[in-house]
Amino acid sequence: MAPVSICNARKSFGAVNVLRGVDVEVADGEFVALVGPSGCGKSTLLRIIAGLEGLTDGDIVIGDRVVSDVAPRERDVAMVFQNYALYPHMTVARNMGFSLKLAGRPAAEIERRVAAAAEILGLQALLQRLPKQLSGGQRQRVAMGRAIVRDPKVFLFDEPLSNLDAKLRVQMRVEIKALHQRLKTTTVYVTHDQIEAMTMADKIVVMRDGIIEQVGSPLDLYDRPANMFVAGFIGSPAMNFVTGALRDGRFMADGGPIFTAEDMQAFGDREVVLGVRPEHFDIHPDGAEVEVVVVEQTGSEMLIVTRLGEATLNCLVRERLRLKSGDRIRLMPRAGHLHYFDPATGQRLGYDEPVTGRGSFSSASSVPSASGHSPSSKAAAGHWMTSIRSMISGRNSYRPEMYYMRGPGPKTRSKRLLDDPAG
Repeated sequence: MAPVSICNARKSFGAVNVLRGVDVEVADGEFVALVGPSGCGKSTLLRIIAGLEGLTDGDIVIGDRVVSDVAPRERDVAMVFQNYALYPHMTVARNMGFSLKLAGRPAAEIERRVAAAAEILGLQALLQRLPKQLSGGQRQRVAMGRAIVRDPKVFLFDEPLSNLDAKLRVQMRVEIKALHQRLKTTTVYVTHDQIEAMTMADKIVVMRDGIIEQVGSPLDLYDRPANMFVAGFIGSPAMNFVTGALRDGRFMADGGPIFTAEDMQAFGDREVVLGVRPEHFDIHPDGAEVEVVVVEQTGSEMLIVTRLGEATLNCLVRERLRLKSGDRIRLMPRAGHLHYFDPATGQRLGYDEPVTGRGSFSSASSVPSASGHSPSSKAAAGHWMTSIRSMISGRNSYRPEMYYMRGPGPKTRSKRLLDDPAG
């Protein structure tokens, strides 16, 4: 186990800036999820930690060692890929032990480690099967077992559940979380599914367009989103947004009062976007009148899609109400659960004030880190020497899948050192 520090990470592919100064601190033994829409840079960041991609600028520190220019096989990390990446001609046991064989480990040690990992994952009866004889969930367990046998300092997961059906995803979420609780290995997990992030992670890093929007615990982000993007991305169904204005302690939209709440007076009279989560609406005779558009029954809950003027409001209730399209009901938001955003910037109003409602807010963990982490002079000196040796060697092309197992990693600073010897 080891902490991971991502310091001012920048990555460009030609003129396209994929990462634009990312700072993340992963504590020893912590489970951190990188979440965001497609193209936000989360998988690129994971591959940079693994050494499969080089940095344009910045540092990656694992433990007390700067590894930005260290070969992937020497970083002591293990990665579980989205597509399992199992060798089809090898049995489960051989797949799990192959990295140890490449490392020259004794056969007895390989057998012992494979047996131990198989016991943890419930694969004892499958060790002699080929990948084609396994289900999707079993193949994912084998991929996890291949990572476990290496006993790495850091586990890296790249959307490992995206190829599984809904029921199996739920099962594997539980298994991965239980595995982390048992092994207590530092874990960085990439997903576009905010439900996976909410249910498994100790800390979530929400990314968009190569930058970090917010960092915090699942309930930090859910109860106190920093902006409209995080508010709309975290939570399912998503938060409702209504554009309007605060006037004399009332929220006004479409020319008339919609909601009244005491906490509205704290912001004075101004234009705002009101945010309310679907479960924080109650059907109340004093609420705003809305028209029912769609009713979705899921058994345990009922999702009521309604229309308020030009806005669509989703209401989530436990009761089984007899409603149909065209009915009219009145919705009242619960006091203490309203969110106000600046319509110009999308930022939450009063973000630095204490949160009311579920969970807690820690300013230290809920805003992006800008620590400017500086490794020790000894580690930094070794880092620059590694860069210089890399520059001299001239080996700048690589195949990530091969280098992950066998060869040197990408060169992060070779070109930058040539352009600017001072770094």
